[in-house]
Amino acid sequence: MLKTNSQPIILHTFINQIAENHQVRSVRTKFDLLRKVRQWFDAIEVDNPEFAKFIAKLIPAQCPFERDIVIFGRKIAHIPPLCKFNPLYEQFVGLRFRALCYLVDECGEDIQSYY
Repeated sequence: MLKTNSQPIILHTFINQIAENHQVRSVRTKFDLLRKVRQWFDAIEVDNPEFAKFIAKLIPAQCPFERDIVIFGRKIAHIPPLCKFNPLYEQFVGLRFRALCYLVDECGEDIQSYY
């Protein structure tokens, strides 16, 4: 609370109103270009053993881009896993998980070879 000549001004109420107005505007302007693609990937049903095996082999268990750069036996740089920058990363991982679950639950197959 800030006191002026004789009138108290309550700043937190004023600041909260500005913050709420800003959040409402940012929610309205947010537009997801890949929403339909994400929904399509999430809607894929795994109900065929050959398709489940294909998906489990196609999508890697861990990020293939992570590397250590070694010259003359010394590590000079490390490239971190970049898969999380992929906007569809969660959908790919979910599809692979559904495929592996189908192979275990419905087909009774051992999935150790897919890791």
